[in-house]
Amino acid sequence: MTTATLFNYSYSPTSGRNPHPAPVPVRRIVIIGGGTAGWMTALILARSLIERGVEITLLESPTVGIIGVGEGSTPWLRGFFDSLGLEESEWMPACHATYKCGIRFDGWSTKPGFESYFHPFASMLDNLTMKQFVHNVEARINGADLEAHPDRYFIAARLAAKGRAPKASESFPFDIWHGYHFDAVLLGQFLHRKAVDRGVRYKSCHVTHANLDADGNIASVGTEEGETIAADLFVDCSGFAGLLIDKALHTPYVSFSSNLFNDAAVAIPSPMEGSIPSETVSTAMKHGWAWKIPLTTRFGNGYVYSSRFCSADEAETELRRHLGLLDADVPARHLKMKIGRVTRHWNRNCLAVGLSQGFIEPLEATALLFIQQTAATFVEFVERGDLSEAAHERFNDMMNSHFEGIRDYIVTHYKTNTRTDTEYWRANAANLNLSDDLKKLYSLWMAGKSIAPAVGQQVLGKGYPVFSWYSIMAGMGIFPDPQDLRPPTAQEARFSEAEIATSSSAAPPTIRITAPRSRAFRRAAPSRRCRSISGSRRLRRRHSPSPPCQSRSLPSANSPPSTTRRFAARCLPRRALQCCGDS
Repeated sequence: MTTATLFNYSYSPTSGRNPHPAPVPVRRIVIIGGGTAGWMTALILARSLIERGVEITLLESPTVGIIGVGEGSTPWLRGFFDSLGLEESEWMPACHATYKCGIRFDGWSTKPGFESYFHPFASMLDNLTMKQFVHNVEARINGADLEAHPDRYFIAARLAAKGRAPKASESFPFDIWHGYHFDAVLLGQFLHRKAVDRGVRYKSCHVTHANLDADGNIASVGTEEGETIAADLFVDCSGFAGLLIDKALHTPYVSFSSNLFNDAAVAIPSPMEGSIPSETVSTAMKHGWAWKIPLTTRFGNGYVYSSRFCSADEAETELRRHLGLLDADVPARHLKMKIGRVTRHWNRNCLAVGLSQGFIEPLEATALLFIQQTAATFVEFVERGDLSEAAHERFNDMMNSHFEGIRDYIVTHYKTNTRTDTEYWRANAANLNLSDDLKKLYSLWMAGKSIAPAVGQQVLGKGYPVFSWYSIMAGMGIFPDPQDLRPPTAQEARFSEAEIATSSSAAPPTIRITAPRSRAFRRAAPSRRCRSISGSRRLRRRHSPSPPCQSRSLPSANSPPSTTRRFAARCLPRRALQCCGDS
């Protein structure tokens, strides 16, 4: 049976930990670069390796700033803090953080009734309506006139629509899975303090170069201050500069620019007034999209765009007009993005984490997910004492598959758009630079066949679970045109609309937060959390769904049949049809 999550597990911060850990083949690790990537990596490594006698040192430049505009997460960040035993009541106020139920996409589709949709974080309660959602979507793909908009089926969408947080104000036996919004600079500072408290060594210095040994490994790094610092293993968290992975080791790079056109962004903050939303909003603009992220003290806003289609000044003007800040004296911050990945995230004795290993535009807030997955997976290899060349290959294959799976999901936002107002959107819909797996998934959908088995087994749609793929395809309205729909058969209409509405709205009472009362929220957060889990902490964790399973090397699905163009003509613009034929 299709469920809202791929798997569930009972989480404990000490589950699976060996009380007598064995030594590991690394004695000294040096991390180059701070920020969220550096300090998150340091904490993940420290949790496992310091008790095994490994010395971990982080070198952070006093002159190089951090990007600090990524302010959203997936639910994986929650698992990160849980693994460290850090309560929301401690870190959220320190980082001006708010709860995130998911992401709303406004204006990406022009199809009537599908101009906006919500990509939720699924919870166990969504299993009450997941079967109905998938059934109705598949029936509508095959021409039945049934309600298939994803907003009707997920509790997170209902909570976000009402501005509610995903926390019950009283005892409730089920968890509502969620992510967070936060101030990225404050989060980096918070993680810095925690890492140092847990034994990570810190040195403020500006690393200028790496020194290689006779075998081509990194022997040490040199600093502007004249020091030479040696280690067994180096972690490159130097951002897009790629000081070690690129400049020292010259690791090949795979650009995603032919798949994803956006390469720049401009960010402008705006005041927070009234109630604090529990969703990120992504609004389609002329040459990209604008984000709106609520913190406790402000909104983080930005415009991700393609410099091929508009200039930085044009993008800033469009964003200011969108925010109603055209004449406001609020500074804007401009950023350039390099979209793609390295071929070897673990190259010789260097591990690249964060922007140095690669980046996919922030549409689904996956940057911290990549950091967590990379560092945590690497720790597993180190704990096993496996630093062989074969281990390098397995690790890099996993990371590359992960990047490409997330890329394909992001590409789908653009490929399925139906906007025709600018050349940017027309070019995205007409783009044929798609992976073979993505072509197969589209072809199955257009042929009216279920994609649930292939996605559920992570044969196709790697990196995202079933509900996410059904949400994006249904949310963008990839169905036959309304005039081509027919009345459903009795079998197709077997689920009552009233029953679906009741099940999807059966959420517990939740906390509502307003900006003027944010201090009161911070004071009350611990007690609210305690009330919501009082007497049921173990039950809630047992029923907490894990985040979507990430990709592994899996066999390819068979190519779908070629009888897809006729149906595709009723679902997508003509310029998008070429991807949906024979693979």
